Amino acid sequence: MTMSRPAMIDLIEARKSVTRYQAGAEIDEATVAELVRLATLAPSAYHLQNWRFIAVRSAAAKQRLQAQAYGQAQVGEAAVTFIVCGQLAAHHGLAAALAPSVEAGTMAADIAANWVAQASQAHEADPQLQRDEALRSASLAGMTLMLAAQGMGLASGPLGGFDAAGVAREFDLAPQELPVMLITVGHARADNWPQKPRKPLAQVLSYA
Repeated sequence: MTMSRPAMIDLIEARKSVTRYQAGAEIDEATVAELVRLATLAPSAYHLQNWRFIAVRSAAAKQRLQAQAYGQAQVGEAAVTFIVCGQLAAHHGLAAALAPSVEAGTMAADIAANWVAQASQAHEADPQLQRDEALRSASLAGMTLMLAAQGMGLASGPLGGFDAAGVAREFDLAPQELPVMLITVGHARADNWPQKPRKPLAQVLSYA
């Protein structure tokens, strides 16, 4: 019996980063919320869930964000641009983040307490580790969001070119929040580049 090809493989192979969107082609709020819900299914260390998303949709907010993204046109054209934030000192909220798992019976209370203790010990005096985990978690969530968009028939593209301090100021980020990336989502125009070839496996894969 031949197994069918998983749909997720097709989504991964079809996804490409888009920079040109159909201006005025909107996405409803329910779709925006579903994209973020799916993004939060990404993994995070200790189940910290140390991320937050700001969905920039209004014309005024897009203009403010575009100014901090060095005028990149896709921020203004896309239906929504997500500011994906990673959170520092997330271990302070870990007990609350694990509480639903304890209440559901999927994690024992003593194990949750042990995770909190371990995370606190590792993170409290190590700001670099806090930053590394914030970047990792936000990046994993961002990729998950882009794959979710692909599965919904939407186009997306990540942006790293922006003034982080300016974004934090314009969108009232808390001191412990890092704007890790912007992700534009919308309906692609026909004049985007095709998916660009990747390096051959021989250059990026080794075995140990």
